[in-house]
Amino acid sequence: MCELYSKQDTLALRGKYIGPSCEVFFAADPIKIVRAQRQYMFDEKGVQYLDCINNVAHVGHCHPEVFTAALKQMELLNTNSRFLHDNIVEYAKRLSATLPKKLSVFYFTNSGSEANDLALRLARQFRAHQDVITLDHAYHGHLSSLIDISPYKFRKGKDVKKEFVHVAPTPDIYRGKYREDHSDPASAYADEVRKIIEEAHNNGRKIAAFIAESMQSCGGQIIPPAGYFQKVAEYVHRAGGVFIADEVQVGFGRVGKHFWSFQMHGEDFVPDIVTMGKPMGNGHPMACVVTTKEIAEAFNNAGVEYFNTYGGNPVSCAVGLAVLDIIEKEDLQGNAMKVGNYLIELLNKLKAKHTLIGNIRGIGLFIGIDLVKDHEERTPATAEAQHVIYKMKEKRVLLSVDGPHRNVLKIKPPMCFTEENAKFMVDQLDGTLTAIEEAMQAKTQSVVSENTLCRTKMHKDAHVELLSDSINDPTENPSRKRNGMCTNQHSLLSKRLKT
Repeated sequence: MCELYSKQDTLALRGKYIGPSCEVFFAADPIKIVRAQRQYMFDEKGVQYLDCINNVAHVGHCHPEVFTAALKQMELLNTNSRFLHDNIVEYAKRLSATLPKKLSVFYFTNSGSEANDLALRLARQFRAHQDVITLDHAYHGHLSSLIDISPYKFRKGKDVKKEFVHVAPTPDIYRGKYREDHSDPASAYADEVRKIIEEAHNNGRKIAAFIAESMQSCGGQIIPPAGYFQKVAEYVHRAGGVFIADEVQVGFGRVGKHFWSFQMHGEDFVPDIVTMGKPMGNGHPMACVVTTKEIAEAFNNAGVEYFNTYGGNPVSCAVGLAVLDIIEKEDLQGNAMKVGNYLIELLNKLKAKHTLIGNIRGIGLFIGIDLVKDHEERTPATAEAQHVIYKMKEKRVLLSVDGPHRNVLKIKPPMCFTEENAKFMVDQLDGTLTAIEEAMQAKTQSVVSENTLCRTKMHKDAHVELLSDSINDPTENPSRKRNGMCTNQHSLLSKRLKT
């Protein structure tokens, strides 16, 4: 392996030169990755890790066909899209074939954040409305315009929600406002959006857009209930707004059955604007916005030219075309469905075995494991989730956590992930959860034992105190030390688990 610096030197230099808010995975014990291939990553010592979280390397890390396509085009030409070139129109044509007919006009950018920012501009220009409805716990990018509509990034007690931003409840039927036992959670959640629109109108405001990931990622791998998006789109359109589907994390066949995640909501649902990014270039920086001719014309009529120096350049489009070819040639969409179904089946068996698993949810290779401390209250097992990912790392499996409580294990691997990989990951998770639950049970038994001893001691002490009342300070509370001793034993539960 070729390294410029030792791991310790790299850490030291990162601390010196890189912004402190730029965090690394496994910050308490980071791994240094020096190369990757398909669904595997390798550290500086050559140790192999199974990558279960890198949805950017969509067709697999360092796919030779992606590399070759980029190299060949770089040898010929790379310039901006103001020059006439075949790659950009060929790529737009190929993307168009995967989408509903009305989504036919493309704008190319370099990142999902740029794409979502542009989507907001398109929506606001369309009917000159300004307000945006977003979902709680949503994240749509790091630009200022997107942080404003990303409650996932709001700092509690510090950030004041902008007047033009309206936050609707996340359509989470596991731990949200309306759960799986509700007769019609889709309508109930959509009705919350309708109420927001009515209140905004009563305050003299106008809705430009509703924006949502087709499946919420940072919010905890949330799959909206069937019919929710259709009802929301109806209310938003009636208010003169547009529906923006953010496919930056979940597009390009990840759900298996469909190429785009919004398509799983039915043929009668078509967004007005779709944004895409991350997996689009398999790690090469490229992204896109696609919309209708009507919205594109309104944007053009504003009289301001849209130009993006690198968006849609010949190399990026060559890479994008290679990714589309690989998805089709290697049937990665079919693989996502087959392996995803198998993985969910294994995880549901694991759920029946482990009390820490509260909920398994997902479609294709987009899966969340919601860890809980108890099933009835669904109390998030935040510390336990963090412990799991570090223990899995020790077992050479890379997982991450997300959700507002940081208790959801997220699984979004490269699309070449196999059934063997799924079985290996679940086996390692089984062992990890078993060890954690045994440690928790042992600590609980220890606390119960200590409490029993504590109560016995209290009973004996009571007799002594009765006999010595005349010599004790009458203002002293003799129970304080006893209660404190018992409380100290309970504090054992809050210490980090050792497994």
